[in-house]
Parts: sequence; C-alpha cells; structure tokens
Amino acid sequence: MNSSRNASPAGLFLSIPDDEFKLFQELVRRHSGISLGPHKRPLLLSRLAPRLRALGLHSFAEYHRRVTGPGGQAELEQMLDCICTNETRFFREPRQFELIRRTLLPEWTSRLGQGGAASAAATVPATHRRLRVWSAACSTGEEPYSLAMTLLHGLAPLPPDPRHAIEILATDLSTRALDRAQRAIYPIERAPEIPHDYLFAYMLRGQRSHAGEMKAGPELRALVTFRRENLIQVTSQKLGRFDLVLCRNVLIYFDAATKALVLDRIVDCLNPGGYLFLGYAESLNGQVRGMANVAPSVYRREALRGGSTA
Repeated sequence: MNSSRNASPAGLFLSIPDDEFKLFQELVRRHSGISLGPHKRPLLLSRLAPRLRALGLHSFAEYHRRVTGPGGQAELEQMLDCICTNETRFFREPRQFELIRRTLLPEWTSRLGQGGAASAAATVPATHRRLRVWSAACSTGEEPYSLAMTLLHGLAPLPPDPRHAIEILATDLSTRALDRAQRAIYPIERAPEIPHDYLFAYMLRGQRSHAGEMKAGPELRALVTFRRENLIQVTSQKLGRFDLVLCRNVLIYFDAATKALVLDRIVDCLNPGGYLFLGYAESLNGQVRGMANVAPSVYRREALRGGSTA
C-alpha cells in the first residue's frame, strides 16, 4: 500500500485525494444524509485522521474498506460520531423557549387539566393522554433537559408522577453524544446558561471529586428517554406522534433532496396542532403542505377539513 499520497512518514495525514474524498462524501450522505461539500475536505481530514492512526491504517481508501467491509458496522458508527458536529447549549435560542412559556404552556395546561382530552385550541385526539416532545438531534442533552425544566416549572396541574403527563424523546445519530447526554454531567461554568430559578430547582452541584461539575436532577432525567435514531430513517410508525418537535440547526447539513425527505418524515410525526421548531437560519419555505408559520422558524401543523392532515 502506497501511503505517500496523503500521509507523512510519522503518520500525520496531510491531505485526502479527490477519489478518496468522493468515497466518503457518498458514504456519509448515504448513512446520515449529511452533505460534505468540497469546502468540508479539511473537516473530514481532521475528524477521521485520528481513527486511521488508531487503527494503524495508511490511507483513507484503506479506512473506507474497513468501514464498508464485513464487520464494519461498529467502525461506521465511530466514523459518523467523528463527522457529527455536537454544538449546543442550555436554552439555546431563548426566544423559542419564551414562546413555549407564553403560548404553548397555557394551551397544554388546559388540555392536561381535562385529563388529556383535546381542547378546542390544541385539536389533539382525546386518546392522546400525554404531552409528547421530541428533541431531534439532541446532541449532548442540553436541549431536552432545558425542555424538561421548562415543562416541569410551567405546566400545572401535574400528577404526582409527571411521567404520566410528560414524555420527552431525545435522539441523535452520535452514540458518543448520547453517552454524554445520559450521564447528564456538565461543567459548572455552563450554569449561567440556565435561568436562576431552574438552576437551583433542577440541577445538582457536584461535591468532592465532582467539584466543578453539575448534574441534571432526577426529575429531569426521569422525563427524558435517549435513543440513537437516524433522521433519514425515522417514521411515525416507529416513534409515534408528538405535540412539539425541535429539529434545530440540523437541516443546514443536508442537501435539498435530503432536507425535503427529513422534513416530510418529521412533519408526519406531528399531531394535528403540533409545533415544529427549526433553527433561526432555517425555514420550511413552503416545502411542506399543511404547516402554518406562527413565528420565525416556528410552524404548526394544521388540521384540514374532515379532520385529516397534510
């Protein structure tokens, strides 16, 4: 194997040839939907070079054969972990959390106060007994825990066990990010991201060997279920339907066709009257029927005549 094309004698990978980059463009797109344009070549090089060194490989073509060959599934997941960008924080895009507090919580409180029956505003089937929220691409957990704090603090009345009224599903493609999310431990320097009342009510300050850390309290952890899911493969049959889906700052990584596919799948997972929150730089732009724009990057699934939905 000739390694001189992209590696130095010390194993420091300096470049990735065009043909090998194209192999990974297609592989990543096929398994995650993520589009790696030509400007992403340095990112791919920096993210995957440590895996090549760890495995003692000499070229990206050799690594491609390892990932796609027999028994390569575990390494494929490692590769996708390396490619995924896990940038998040508590209460990211605060105007959207304010919308939840100001508009959605009163609506949901009314519905829950009726024992789960649909209110005129929510137009949710009476068989829908719990508030269901999906944090898609949840990264390391800050978003679903922010949601849990908001719902626990703002919803009333709640049963003695809030899990009977609230369910938060948090999914991501990255197993590494999900492991961190389930541990629910964060540097104490992140505390200013959390509103003061929520911080003291729901976060635990680390002691002794955990000094300098904080952990999501048991009330938050009980509400959130973490699962590995691929957005290009999710279905309402698999996940069920939700009153709120947050899929923020994810669509920007997809090409147009994949974006349309993912949006169709996500919208199909919304209850009639359910809300979809995108990132501030994202919009539907009329790509999905039956969705009304109610605020910047916030949409609501409409009910059509006869009770059907788009």
